[in-house]
Amino acid sequence: MWKITDSFDKDQITNFGNKYLLANGYMGYRGTMEEYGKEELVANTILGLYDQVGTSWREPVNAPNGLFIKMSFENEELSLRTKKPLKHQQELNIYEGLHRRETSFSVEGGQVTLSIERFLSMASVHLMAARGELISSVPITLTLQVGIDGNVWDINGPHLIGTQLCELDETSLLFEAQTNEEKKKLSVGQTITVDGKSRYIKTEKQGFHEYLITLEPNVPFSFDTFSATYNENDGENPTEQVVSLLNATKKEGYLSLKKAHRNIWANLWKKSDIEILGDEEAQIALRYSIYHLLSIAPRHSDRQSIPARGLSGQTYKGAVFWDTEMFMVPFFQRTDPQIARNLLMYRVHTLDGARKKAKSYGFDGAFYAWESQEYGQDATSDYNVTDVFTNRPMRTYFRDKQIHITGDIAYAMWNYYEYTNDVSFLLDGAAEVIFESAKFYVSYSYFKESKNRYELLDVIGPDEYHERVANNAYTNKLAQVTISIALKVWSFLEAHYPNELSVLLQKTKLEEQKNLLERFQQLIYVPAPDESTGLIEQFDGYYQLEDTSVATVKSRLLNPQEYWGGAYGIASDTQILKQADVLLLLNLFSSSYDKEVIKRNWAYYEPRTEHGSSLSPCIYAMAACKFDNQEWAYPYFMKTATVDLTGETKQFAGTIYIGGTHPAANGGAWMAAILGFAGLKVTDGQLEVDPKLPSHWEKMKFQTIYQNEYYTIEITQGGQKIWKN
Repeated sequence: MWKITDSFDKDQITNFGNKYLLANGYMGYRGTMEEYGKEELVANTILGLYDQVGTSWREPVNAPNGLFIKMSFENEELSLRTKKPLKHQQELNIYEGLHRRETSFSVEGGQVTLSIERFLSMASVHLMAARGELISSVPITLTLQVGIDGNVWDINGPHLIGTQLCELDETSLLFEAQTNEEKKKLSVGQTITVDGKSRYIKTEKQGFHEYLITLEPNVPFSFDTFSATYNENDGENPTEQVVSLLNATKKEGYLSLKKAHRNIWANLWKKSDIEILGDEEAQIALRYSIYHLLSIAPRHSDRQSIPARGLSGQTYKGAVFWDTEMFMVPFFQRTDPQIARNLLMYRVHTLDGARKKAKSYGFDGAFYAWESQEYGQDATSDYNVTDVFTNRPMRTYFRDKQIHITGDIAYAMWNYYEYTNDVSFLLDGAAEVIFESAKFYVSYSYFKESKNRYELLDVIGPDEYHERVANNAYTNKLAQVTISIALKVWSFLEAHYPNELSVLLQKTKLEEQKNLLERFQQLIYVPAPDESTGLIEQFDGYYQLEDTSVATVKSRLLNPQEYWGGAYGIASDTQILKQADVLLLLNLFSSSYDKEVIKRNWAYYEPRTEHGSSLSPCIYAMAACKFDNQEWAYPYFMKTATVDLTGETKQFAGTIYIGGTHPAANGGAWMAAILGFAGLKVTDGQLEVDPKLPSHWEKMKFQTIYQNEYYTIEITQGGQKIWKN
């Protein structure tokens, strides 16, 4: 239950690029074939390296393809781009982080088969490696080209200028370039270990070593190729770093490098695997979800985070959203807390960017970017969607009004601290972020004297189809919780670290503001369940909108790529939601609401939810477990867990391509399984489970870490066991 496979399907090339992604936290290499080019969306996306061309959207840089391989016979290219194969299989081994392909083509009187195994090293994150094998059923002489393809796929590029290609020696090549905007250097090197003489072929943006390979029947011919990638974020001289790594790689060899890579993967799975007995489909889907989280985690840095589409390309500008804190950090927090800390420290390092954004809108504190790039700047466009009818950009307010992002971050930081007891995290900047977040909400709020309460007006909640609403229940509750967290941090530091608190209060200018924070906490309006129905109104006036069905609204589409939200979207004047909103509130803060309230809101809002975001189904899965209905939860869990296996998600918002992998959904699948079905929680400092296993699951077993102690948990339909490792 560790492998996924597919045969050739030309209509699935883009989807398979996502599905078979390899990554190691530094870079992500799409699951394309070695002979493919930019037309098939080949990409090696580098974490944290961004560029902007003119007024186009700023996005991450895709590096040249250092694992480009193609073969030909008598001037006919033997490639999936040009020739139908006799047989083809693509495989991803998620336990070892290995991609394999095997492709057979017909040649005169027989067939030739190309097999390639590749990986992005977990032991040396700047390295990619591949081992190829050719075998023929008849005597044949083939032409093999191995090199670097600098014809890079970009959505808003080209991002690389000043390109230079050269031959380092008879087996090694070097590609050098720099970015448009900041002129940051990027270097990609490639070397091959092979028997035979080559000739060097160079075009404007491609360089190859070409070999004539004579094959005898059924005698395999093997070759190894390695590629190293560095950019100026990694050091002043990326070329020197590339050359040094290639030299070391050739000495170490493919098998040794693969062994080190596999050992790291084995250790990661030891900490994070979930065993399910009785449901093979759920087993592979859940492991596949975990694979994506493990592969894209930035272990090498606490100044990077995980973008909304992981490392599968340039979609969503390679930006970091609230997805990371709310849907991915919970997984790492309970399996590998250092990664969770790294992800949250990214928000500490980008606090100045959040302060600048708040100030630009006339507010105090920290207003975090909706689409955050490397310095915390907000990459969100004022015109984030294109009208499919006029092809004109539409004004959206994601950047301006989605203020819940600040509370999401403060909540995640406090949750991490309570779970790990990592006091150094608070002192290293998290406390400052929390204080600045509290300041922001007080500054943004409006005090309505006639009702003696604070309100949050003109906001967008998690449901993006309804813009500029008043008193979104999730946002108001989160603001109240953020203030509560700030007061808890204040009390903790006052008791244990008074000197650090004094410095922090002076820096954040909160010395005389404690009473104001306490007043805000008490008087902020948080919509409560209706006494008769138990329902929580999503925002002021929500019930006055047209009450209709998702199917009815969908039938009103004039173009399948229409955006449903915004000022004139087909859902904006209806009660139809893009994604879980009130249910997210009830799931996060379920201890404040009884089961019947959660159930009634689930029953009301679910039929009105389009699930237009991959973040949505997992929330409905977890919420159903809160009122003991795991059978309602299960299909939403499976929809979340299979999102990148099926590829059945929205590919466009308006005319904007939004395809790629869905790491937040991957994290959501883990949360639905562990926080939902297993019911993992902490009560009075003790780790507990409150299982709600689907009826056909016989057993569930996993490991977790809580305050530096590892535990194994085993759950069956008859009971559960928890023991320290």
